[in-house]
Amino acid sequence: MAALDAGAIDPEAFVRDKDGHREMDLLVSGVHCAGCISRVESAMRDFPGVSQARLNLSTGRLSLAWSGAAGQAHAMVRKLSEIGYPATPFEPETGADTASQEERRLVQAMAVAGFATANVMLFSVSVWSGAVDMTPETRDFFHWLSAIIVLPTVAYSGRPFFSSAWRALKHRQVNMDVPISLAVLLACGLSIHETLIGAEEAYFDAAAMLLFFLLIGRWLDSRLRAKAGAAARRLAAMQAATANRIETGGHIKAVPAREIRPGDRLLIAAGEKVAVDGEVESGTSQLDAALVTGETRPLEAAPGTEIFSGMVNLGAPLTVRATARKEDSLLAEITRLVEAGEQSRSRYVRLADHAARLYVPIVHGLAALTVIGWLIAGAEPRTAIINAIAVLIITCPCALGLAVPAVQVVASGRLYRAGVLVKSGDALERLAEAGSAAFDKTGTLTVGKPQLVNRDEIADADFELAAMIARTSRHPLSRAIADPAGMGEAASNVTEVPGGGLEAEIDGETVRLGSARWLGLETQCDTASEVWLQRGDRTPVRFAFSDRQRPEAAESVRAVEALGLPAEILSGDHEAAVRGMAETLAMPRWRAGLKPAEKIAALDEARAAGRRVLMVGDGLNDAPALATAHVSMSLASASDISQAAADFVIQRDRLPAIAETIVVARKARRRVLENFGLAALYNMIAVPLAVFGFVTPLVAAIAMSASSLLVTLNALRLAR
Repeated sequence: MAALDAGAIDPEAFVRDKDGHREMDLLVSGVHCAGCISRVESAMRDFPGVSQARLNLSTGRLSLAWSGAAGQAHAMVRKLSEIGYPATPFEPETGADTASQEERRLVQAMAVAGFATANVMLFSVSVWSGAVDMTPETRDFFHWLSAIIVLPTVAYSGRPFFSSAWRALKHRQVNMDVPISLAVLLACGLSIHETLIGAEEAYFDAAAMLLFFLLIGRWLDSRLRAKAGAAARRLAAMQAATANRIETGGHIKAVPAREIRPGDRLLIAAGEKVAVDGEVESGTSQLDAALVTGETRPLEAAPGTEIFSGMVNLGAPLTVRATARKEDSLLAEITRLVEAGEQSRSRYVRLADHAARLYVPIVHGLAALTVIGWLIAGAEPRTAIINAIAVLIITCPCALGLAVPAVQVVASGRLYRAGVLVKSGDALERLAEAGSAAFDKTGTLTVGKPQLVNRDEIADADFELAAMIARTSRHPLSRAIADPAGMGEAASNVTEVPGGGLEAEIDGETVRLGSARWLGLETQCDTASEVWLQRGDRTPVRFAFSDRQRPEAAESVRAVEALGLPAEILSGDHEAAVRGMAETLAMPRWRAGLKPAEKIAALDEARAAGRRVLMVGDGLNDAPALATAHVSMSLASASDISQAAADFVIQRDRLPAIAETIVVARKARRRVLENFGLAALYNMIAVPLAVFGFVTPLVAAIAMSASSLLVTLNALRLAR
């Protein structure tokens, strides 16, 4: 999609009116670092009345809010284009995944640069080894062969750096890609000059090697950022695209969900997803409410019940009056909460970022001083330029750029072998900083599925009869009977009564399996965790269910606390269930009945108190908390959204892996700090040598590669 232009596409088409102010979401391209975020947000805040300008590095989404005329959108879009960041409408449901396209381009560029580096080194080694006996004609021939390989490679593989540098210079700014591009182009230009005059040395191999190592770091960063935005994209895809609106006169019309307005009457058919928040007007049914509560038991829906977008109608049709637009509904709010969490994660400032900010002015200054100093000392311009190129190459931040990714890759591989997937770039660093832990209950500390707990009290004949009826239903409690019963006969002509249960005629008798209220029974137990079987006039049989605690839960919580992380429970389940779990696990701190926003509030409260929380969860309602927490984990059995929002995914649902991962993260932090020290030591030694002319551009490229290899080998120690 082409960039928005005020003369071609009206930006006002994307402006929303909300609570007396204007809102607009744009997809901004060309954003690669924290400096880009700062420039974009600062440019937008310069406009009058702007109350919010927030750019998400992972998704490229720029959220704007301002008071005043909607026509200000024209100037905002124009300003973005002027500073080098063209904008397009942000439409997560249909927009192309630009991150994956960028990743493919980087992989292709890296492959070409690697191939060129390997081949050009064959000629370079031949020139080095035959420097005494090789004739000038043969040496020049090898240099021209190197040029034939490297120059097209630089033109192709250098595009990510050249385009970024040109975009910055065009707008009178500089970034890290400017000195990198300058070093590569000067190395190629000088090599061509040296080859034309028949000099002994050329530096084509230095240019190819420099690009190859830089592209490795750029690809790792791009891949990790692309993963960070997956949660928001998947949540957006979960929203219903259409809804059945009841028009004047009673006829039904399918309309895009974005056209629904508060007050519209909607028909939610059985099996249909709720498109917007609303209130039930008529009908009774049961809804899959895992998005809100995280619990497996269905929500009973009747007139007056408040329902939310993303819920699924399990039973009979419902007539609902909309109370919010699609973009103001719960699922859209969860998407924004997830993005907000990812944004704070993307803004996590590392030591490498601070060093990178100083890199451009320091390197430019050193290179300029090197040229000036050598010219003042009476050297030829050629010598001064060669030494300046050596400075630009030898100070290239490859080692600094690999200091963190190299450790991340090695630690991720070690954790993968232990059954833990690392999904976020700086997750290991943040996990090493965690000072407390918060666990969801259902699906995390428990198995997450209702299980029959009184099988021994039920006669085999009654159990098989209940299974015959239960096999015809997808209700969670029906599955909790049918699954342990296994394959078998299913009853025919079963009627499902919404909010009640199942009814069938078997052997001339009416058999019903359902709630106590439907059967007219009185019970003192939790009605949401039991069903009753009634055959004719016989005594009803009770089937009780509960969510079983994971056998390793207590041991895992104790192991986490032994590492200095006090644990608590944050659950959407009812108070009695959470209290019982907390008492069983000896966890004095717990909260029950929390909605997604309330879990985030609890995490914000901990952050305000100076605690960095590790959140462990699994349900859809945990996704915003997982994205907002300082660091987060989910189990492999969790929903796709929760897995996408979490920093770590634990395979095989092994809770003991939580403590193991914390230990590896703390070791990884030590390796990162050691790598920073090695990179600093390298520059302290190498830079003076380059400034005073003791190294050529080729030696500088080898030294730069050696420093990258050194930090990689140090990172590999973590694999043991």
